[in-house]
Amino acid sequence: MKKAIVTGANGFIGSHVITELVNHNVEVIAIVKNEDSNIDSLAKNINHIKIICCTLTDLNTLPNKIADRDIDIFYHFAWEGCEGNIRINENVQTLNALWTVNSVKVAKELGCHRFVGAGSIMEKEALSAVYTQKNKPGMDYIYGTSKLTAHCFSKCTAAQLGIEHVWGIITNAYGPGDMSSRFLNTTIRKIIKNEPLEFTKATQIYDFIYIADVAKAFYYIGLYGKPFCNYIVGSSNPKPLKQFIHVIQQTLAPEREFSFGIIPFTGGNLSLDQFNTHEIEKDTEFKANVSFQEGIKKTMKWLKGINTSRQ
Repeated sequence: MKKAIVTGANGFIGSHVITELVNHNVEVIAIVKNEDSNIDSLAKNINHIKIICCTLTDLNTLPNKIADRDIDIFYHFAWEGCEGNIRINENVQTLNALWTVNSVKVAKELGCHRFVGAGSIMEKEALSAVYTQKNKPGMDYIYGTSKLTAHCFSKCTAAQLGIEHVWGIITNAYGPGDMSSRFLNTTIRKIIKNEPLEFTKATQIYDFIYIADVAKAFYYIGLYGKPFCNYIVGSSNPKPLKQFIHVIQQTLAPEREFSFGIIPFTGGNLSLDQFNTHEIEKDTEFKANVSFQEGIKKTMKWLKGINTSRQ
């Protein structure tokens, strides 16, 4: 891989993937929404990348903005509404799926031989939640079903256009740079602010993977992933959420009380095999390196730094 395009370049996943690519001497064309986009995360690599402003709605104009036609891989991380109320907005989330399809078409027009998309374990969770009899799935599964739709639509389109399609299904990414309200971030913030720590029974299977490992996984998927395959991007150590929470307590807040069974759970529970990373390890030799204990320590340190700088 000598040259790659990355959409969502200044986002949590995209910015770390760019760092990984640059570290492997890959030339990067970074796509951001507009000139007002925060590109601080790209600053340290500014001499190694070309930044192009283009919104998802105008993505079809991208070939007019890029003269290069020797691009190997098109990484698509851009996604509107990964959190907050937009996450449950069916119109926006449906558009995300269509924009993903358009990204495949643009990748083909730019001469890329491979399209790499970023999925979510919520694709699988959404299926479980929706198809479990009598279960009443929460609105968050609109996001999951949109990721699943994007996966299906883009794969069909790639097959029709004759461009390789590879899809990375991220379990739960976390680490410095993540400003979201995902479970791990929210829990660590509550520890920092000394807020009550209340959870579901936490018997559902979970997996967490540190952002540096996520970035490495997508580099390897881009290089070695087999065409029209999807890969679980995880730590290789899934287990009931309660076990992860106990590690959080022991590592970050041994003096605090953690209460289980307080919050109702209305999602679907995936089996351990749904988190199996055998395929990515076999096909690409990727293996996560950062332990959960090490990762949450780094994340807490970063979040404390963010809080201090804002005071």
